[in-house]
Amino acid sequence: MAALSGTVLLLVLFNPGLAREYGFALSVAATGGILVLAPRWRDRMAVRMPVLVAEAIAIPAAAQVAVTPVLVLMSGELGLAAIPANLLAGPAVAPATILGFLAALIAPVSMDLAQLVVRPAGLCASWIITVAEWAAELPLATVGWPAGGLGLALLAVVSVVAWLALRRQGGRRLVIALAGSSLVAVLLVGPATSAWPARGWLLVMCDVGQGDALVLSVGEGQAVVVDAGPEPGLVDRCLRRLGVHTVPLLVLTHPHLDHVGGLTGVLRGRRVGAIVVSPNRIPPRESARVSAELRARQIPEWVVRPGTRWRFGSTEITVLAPTAEDPIQGQGEGSISNNASVVLLVRWPAGSALLAGDLETEAEATLLRTGVPNVDILKVPHHGSSRQDPAFLAATKARAALISVGADNTYGHPSPTTVSRLTWLGTRVYRTDRTGDLAVISHEGRLAVIPRGTG
Repeated sequence: MAALSGTVLLLVLFNPGLAREYGFALSVAATGGILVLAPRWRDRMAVRMPVLVAEAIAIPAAAQVAVTPVLVLMSGELGLAAIPANLLAGPAVAPATILGFLAALIAPVSMDLAQLVVRPAGLCASWIITVAEWAAELPLATVGWPAGGLGLALLAVVSVVAWLALRRQGGRRLVIALAGSSLVAVLLVGPATSAWPARGWLLVMCDVGQGDALVLSVGEGQAVVVDAGPEPGLVDRCLRRLGVHTVPLLVLTHPHLDHVGGLTGVLRGRRVGAIVVSPNRIPPRESARVSAELRARQIPEWVVRPGTRWRFGSTEITVLAPTAEDPIQGQGEGSISNNASVVLLVRWPAGSALLAGDLETEAEATLLRTGVPNVDILKVPHHGSSRQDPAFLAATKARAALISVGADNTYGHPSPTTVSRLTWLGTRVYRTDRTGDLAVISHEGRLAVIPRGTG
């Protein structure tokens, strides 16, 4: 513990910003849990099982117990699949770390030899990724929990009750019986009662972490996709869950990595008709990468103007912005590209949705002057950042707001101010970091939002 404490002090002295990062707090808490709790738990379990097995169980369990209070404060959720996932992934961690470090040392001397060393490290890393993806797909991999101080206090009460129950043999048997019956309910009853995707879905906001990927159903196995998220695997899995094999239109609202990084995942094994891009090509590197990928696959790339309209059955999609005029300036490095996001109005017989890309206050004010339509659903711009024009949010008159955001993002998204404004306006807020994928369906002639797992 002295070594851990000294290390934490030195790191915070070297980089004071770490003191405000949840990722650093999680790492420290996990290490502390392994140091303090794991040896005791290993020794007690070793009475009934081999020491290596006891240690393999004790380490991830201790780490998970230690980080749970931080996770509750950070995101208001409990990870039920974390311990078995870490048990499976654990054996690959040391080889991946050591071989990767050796490859980094060898590379300046011999790149060929470094490539030989790093290949098995890559296989180990792939195994860790596979386990993580599998665990995330399990029913109730994470469950919601009150966030903040209230959630922490409730967690403390539950922990004390559980500790008292587990001290007695009868309590342990009761806990095991309840856990077993809950597992049976989740694995057997759950899939029969909570199929995904929700029947008759019109729009799905995929949970791709800190990024955007929306899917509009336009027929059996067909969908218009708006943005592709930060990396290919996430959006590809979402589209496979939805049974999408044909994409007549893909809209990339603007060329930021969290919106175009997953492009190859959308294209993977699917027929894509055409791709719409923003007239603004900033940042040029990502824009050029997208264009090169489309040329290689011979997929047409379109720049469209406001008023462009497509109709797919009962779904009508209209472009509201941007124009091809000079880009709208704003604060921050990426504001020009954000303000040039392609904005779409989607209409169904049951209602409408405004997909506002990553617009910031300047572009929102411009859109206000040209007219903001009243809609039922608002895709909140820029992951719910603080740079929202209150008049724009009010003008939409949306009953529900969808925010695509990563649980571990370092941007402070969504901004509490933005969430409060929407709530004050009477708009119900849904967030992918807390509920996963979000589906919009038609229910009794009106639009309704269903988080994944409750449909």
